[in-house]
Amino acid sequence: MEKPLAIKLRPTKLSEIIGQDHLTSKGAPLYNLVHNGKVFSMILYGEPGTGKTSIANVIAENTKNKYRFLNAVTSNKKDIEVVVEEAKMYDGLILIMDEIHRLNKDKQDLLLPHLESGLIVLIGLTTSNPYFKINPAIRSRCQIFKLNTLKKEDIIKGLNRAIKSEYLDGIKIKKDAIEYIAELSSFDLRYAYNLLELCYYSTSDKNVTIDLIKKINNKPVIISDSDESGHYDLLSAFQKSIRGSDVNATLYYLARLITIGDLDSIYRRMTVIAYEDIGLANPSIGPKVDAAINACERVGMPEGRIPLSVVITEMALSPKSNSAHVALDVALKDAESGLNYEIPDTIKITSTTYKYPHDYPGSFVVQDYMPKELKNRKYYKAKLTSNYEKSLNEIYERIEKKKKEEN
Repeated sequence: MEKPLAIKLRPTKLSEIIGQDHLTSKGAPLYNLVHNGKVFSMILYGEPGTGKTSIANVIAENTKNKYRFLNAVTSNKKDIEVVVEEAKMYDGLILIMDEIHRLNKDKQDLLLPHLESGLIVLIGLTTSNPYFKINPAIRSRCQIFKLNTLKKEDIIKGLNRAIKSEYLDGIKIKKDAIEYIAELSSFDLRYAYNLLELCYYSTSDKNVTIDLIKKINNKPVIISDSDESGHYDLLSAFQKSIRGSDVNATLYYLARLITIGDLDSIYRRMTVIAYEDIGLANPSIGPKVDAAINACERVGMPEGRIPLSVVITEMALSPKSNSAHVALDVALKDAESGLNYEIPDTIKITSTTYKYPHDYPGSFVVQDYMPKELKNRKYYKAKLTSNYEKSLNEIYERIEKKKKEEN
């Protein structure tokens, strides 16, 4: 069977990679690695169709190393054992591992000692943020490189390259049709190539028009910005609608994000909102957000929208409080400005005068915790937007009252 256009057009050198000049242009990190003939374990992460596999293949081919390609989901322990034996045979080998964030513990245990010794150089590929999704044991042995989301002009550049290639002989297509395919792609170059090729072979005269494209693909154009600003505006609108307790706007922006398929951004933003905007007003929301994210990951889409809808609705209608992180930010400013005063003797590890609160009525006893220079410094200021934080504030005020009475 003939290979897809996206495979035929796969770059053979870094200069052919589209949209990742910060990594692949002359003088950039990956360019220099290839130029010097040296490669280290790394993780390439970015959205689908940004060039992760292409970059990995170019690195492996141009550094003249033996290499193998595995998938963390479909490849089993035996596959990894075979790679290890090959690496021993060739005195080193590059392992390109797709979906590296799904590598389970058994497979990691097989790989780790050989990464440590340098017998295997790992190039991991993932669409997920490795700081959240990849086991620290693997992550600590790899340099992480983030691929940029492609821009509309990057997709158009790739499409024009395909049109001028030998693979779409005699194709006729106007500028507006090229731009329309680019808009439909959601910045995924592989998707753009696949759609162009499908349209080409769906004609009798090799003439690819917008009308033809619409007959083949009626997907809505979700993002049409030439840069990423529209996407970040959408995420901003999502968070601000929750913060502003507008549940209808929240659900609308969530729907747009789900339609794009950007679940990672939804997850990250939900987690931040749970603690930044809701916080102590509804402290159970953090675990609920985690549970909803896990449920969504477990069942996948379209069913995943159901747990998301439940927790997002609660987030929008929940009381709001930012008192905890505002208090910490003030404390951070003190610490960063050099207010690093002596810790009171009573709570040092060597203290012989420390009073154990649980030995006293109500598990509370007045003693010095703050450095004397900051004795009257107050960071926390309650927001009385919920019964929960009201109850916390009552405890806080009782404690402060007892301190004043004893002093």
